[in-house]
Amino acid sequence: MTSILKNHLDPRAICPRVKAETMEAVVAILADRLASLGIVAPSWRDAVIDREAILPTGLPLSDDFAVAVPHTDPEHVLRPGLAIATLETPVPFRSMDDPDIVLPVRIVFGLALRDKREQIDMLQSIAELLQTPERLLRMAAAADGDELLGALDEALEPAGDEP
Repeated sequence: MTSILKNHLDPRAICPRVKAETMEAVVAILADRLASLGIVAPSWRDAVIDREAILPTGLPLSDDFAVAVPHTDPEHVLRPGLAIATLETPVPFRSMDDPDIVLPVRIVFGLALRDKREQIDMLQSIAELLQTPERLLRMAAAADGDELLGALDEALEPAGDEP
């Protein structure tokens, strides 16, 4: 588990099969989880929601599957961390590429980082993960945190190690 994703992911920050209808509800769930672990300040939630209004983070992968990577400024972060939520049903997030487009997001990566270099490395790691859509589908379908972690582990393995 050498990926920056794994280094920053506390298994307790995995939220599988979340039932939410809005981006704000998903961000609130991630914020509560990250705050309970001492990773973010209470201000993180509102700061992320405000940032999403200006700079949305939805990333389309196919017509019916997208991910989002909400984050905000370092002053709302107590220590580096990551939360992942998979959604029971897709939740609308606006597209990073075109904010007029609404995407059906199934996985949300909530970033809590204090350093610009860490943020770049984390986003690159997530971009690499997005290159394995079949494993993202397995993550989205995971019944619990252990199953999601297993799918994430497999997605992070080098391609040459696959059977």
